[in-house]
Amino acid sequence: MGVKTTEVNPHPGASTSSGALLHNPEQLEARLREVPLEPGCYLMRDRESRILYIGKSKKLRSRLRSYFRGHGLLPPRIQLMVRQVHDIEFMVTDSEAEALILESNLIKDNRPYYNVLWKDDSSYPYVCITWSEEYPRIFITRRRHRPSSEDRFYGPYVDVGLLRTTMALVKRSFPLRQRPRPLYRDRTCLNFHMGRCPGVCQQRISPQDYRATLQNVAMVFQGRNEELQRLLREQMIHQAEDLNFEKAAQIRDQLHGLDRLTAHQKVSLPNDSISQDAIAMAANDHLACIQLFQVRAGKLVARLGFNADPQAATPGHLLQRVLEEHYSHVESREIPQEICVQHLLPEADVLTAWLREKRQQKVQIIMPQRRQKAELVELVERNASFALQQAQRASQEHQLALEDLAQLLEMDHPPKRIEGYDISHMQGSDAVASQVVFIHGLAARQHYRRYKLKSSSIAPGHSDDFMAMAEVMRRRFRRWSQAKAAGEDIREQHQQSSSPLHPMGLNDWPDLVVIDGGKGQLSAVMSALHQLGLDGDVKVCALAKRKEQVFLPSSPDPLGSDGDQLAILLLRRLRDEAHRFAISYHRQQRQDRMKRSRLSEIPGLGPKRSRKLLSNFQSLSAIQLASAEEMAQVDGIGPALAQQIWEFFHPQC
Repeated sequence: MGVKTTEVNPHPGASTSSGALLHNPEQLEARLREVPLEPGCYLMRDRESRILYIGKSKKLRSRLRSYFRGHGLLPPRIQLMVRQVHDIEFMVTDSEAEALILESNLIKDNRPYYNVLWKDDSSYPYVCITWSEEYPRIFITRRRHRPSSEDRFYGPYVDVGLLRTTMALVKRSFPLRQRPRPLYRDRTCLNFHMGRCPGVCQQRISPQDYRATLQNVAMVFQGRNEELQRLLREQMIHQAEDLNFEKAAQIRDQLHGLDRLTAHQKVSLPNDSISQDAIAMAANDHLACIQLFQVRAGKLVARLGFNADPQAATPGHLLQRVLEEHYSHVESREIPQEICVQHLLPEADVLTAWLREKRQQKVQIIMPQRRQKAELVELVERNASFALQQAQRASQEHQLALEDLAQLLEMDHPPKRIEGYDISHMQGSDAVASQVVFIHGLAARQHYRRYKLKSSSIAPGHSDDFMAMAEVMRRRFRRWSQAKAAGEDIREQHQQSSSPLHPMGLNDWPDLVVIDGGKGQLSAVMSALHQLGLDGDVKVCALAKRKEQVFLPSSPDPLGSDGDQLAILLLRRLRDEAHRFAISYHRQQRQDRMKRSRLSEIPGLGPKRSRKLLSNFQSLSAIQLASAEEMAQVDGIGPALAQQIWEFFHPQC
């Protein structure tokens, strides 16, 4: 691949001193004249040099010029982006396929705001295999981000029940580690004796053999069931010929498990040689639901789901972006021979070339019009329509709950951003607080925040929930208080706070703050906000646990409410989420303290070396199971200290 990088604005700071390019025609034209009519990628930056958008094109100059000449015809979201562009950079490539690969890598590395088409796919789970670990784990997760690029994700899956059934069948058919941590330090658990686990915790199986088992499991989630069954039959025959009947019987049981798994697949096409993907969408003015069906050997093996903003691009462009995103994260053998699409893709030839190069075999992208392939696309479209209807019903329920909440609290409009706070500790030790955020009635986990409480009045043996809540409020709203003291108009900043590209970084103003507690906690919060000068700007209420009563600062009595009304149910859901998040963080802090305190009992092992051990082995249990030679390989831990640590955990040996 040949990539020639050229920056349109070679002078740092030049873009920040001038205005937006849309309002400077001469400067814009000068920039565009420097852009060649060649394939490549372009980066649009704002006045703070933050990347707004990354795109690709066959002809860079023509594509960039279309943003500014046809500005009024662009979707509202892209119009907003173009008004913020102060600088443009570009990278020239040798081909369109190279531009596609480069764009994918740049987006994954930089995550520009306007490239994120997906509103929220957290409702769909993935299967993760941690290939970066010596003994990889396999589990279901709703978060796709992992620290290592070696870890693999499969999904997202729409049918959560079927996914859990598949995982249960896989764990019954293949001997896999069943627990994230060992149950016993020096012996195996019942799963090993039942044949469910190969004894990973005691290293009864080598890493190579265990990874070979997981490679077979990965084939299930790649849709390669038929290939896996052929492979296992060959292994079974080979083991039987070698008179290794016990191993042959184990493989036979795995084949039976795969047969049970195949029985759960709901669609079977007449031609069992078909290996294809089909993609379609259904959309309204606010949401586009896109589904991708994976058909392998004539059977539907997976149904993946994505959500997108329908105003961000045309239907064909949305489908193309989903396919680019999906296939950039899969192995080459997972790419099918044929992809059936509902709408014409704007750059189907580029995508086809990229997939052929990645798969090293022929790949076709077609828009079928008749017979079985068209019927498959229609089936996918119907499923996308059902998903859209479900999303609409959920959205309507959330909107009704928000309107009911606004009426209960006498607010002018339904709250968009609601924040919930809770405190968690054990008699004052490991005291922490949580901040959870609901946007439009849905949990927005990317905005969650955790606090380690620092107040001197909170210590082991002595707790003060009122002081703890006041401390959290002071830390949460400190920036807003400083902005107000500097003369900023809080009302105006509040109106602009919904933009993630706010120039001052003040983009997190809540419409409502919910405190877990009663009048005492509420009074402490209002006192803290009064010290910040924001007591008249922040809308606050408290939800008491015992009778689910709602309190406002303006009244000593609880509001008249029904425990089953939508507003109270929404507040309870927010409160319970804040409670869950706080408890999980408290337990994590307590476990870390217990680990540190146990290691601190070892003579010669200080805090710095303890952190290195925990960083290398990830847990105290792993350190206990490690040999002295393995511990000696950690930076700062020599053979003598490693032997001393090993003897501390194995005094009987």
